[in-house]
Amino acid sequence: MKSFQYALKQILPVLLPYIFVGIAFGILITEAGYPAYWATLTALFIYAGSMQIVMVPLMISGVSLYMIALMTLVINGRHIFYGLGFIEKFRRMGARYPYMILTLTDETYSVMCSAEYPEHVEEHKANFYIALLSHLLWIFSCTAGALIGELLPINMAGIEFSAAAFFITVCVNQWRQFESHIPAIAALGSAMAFIALLGTERFLIPSLFFSLSLLLIFKKQVSKQMGVASYGN
Repeated sequence: MKSFQYALKQILPVLLPYIFVGIAFGILITEAGYPAYWATLTALFIYAGSMQIVMVPLMISGVSLYMIALMTLVINGRHIFYGLGFIEKFRRMGARYPYMILTLTDETYSVMCSAEYPEHVEEHKANFYIALLSHLLWIFSCTAGALIGELLPINMAGIEFSAAAFFITVCVNQWRQFESHIPAIAALGSAMAFIALLGTERFLIPSLFFSLSLLLIFKKQVSKQMGVASYGN
């Protein structure tokens, strides 16, 4: 119980972002014509945060599901780099290991990195509760947004801008929070280069793969700057 109470206090900083962004996603997906349970299932099994918001206009525009899945994998590939430091901790959690991998987000990573565990708190249990409570909060927020979108006759025109606004906020926050700026510079440079080469309609997938390749090349430098052990090297 003490570990649960400790975890509950630790997730307070992510409470408002999860609620507002989750509600925005739920409203978006119902405005796009999908039933409310899609919001719940997406939050439960995909749990991709900002990518869920981006997924909605992609689905409306007819982008195939395998392409959306590929984009989600590449965009959320950043978790590979700053999640390296938690591999051994998560492995020691036994059956909870796969769930901890699924639920590692920018926010839970930040909370776990900054957490200072008192003697009466078990670190593994506290980390599990941090991941679980954050995930449940996201599921609740997405579902609540979907129900709001279905039940309330409100003109939601322009809410899709929340995706762009959220991405801008995330980029600025991560630039200020993390020591390594290599990922941001690689992504920006790749996007600009492929827009010039292929145009705005076909640049996304090539630029994502190219920036991911750059990150793999500079993995040691990124890991060193982020203070993460570079496993497998």
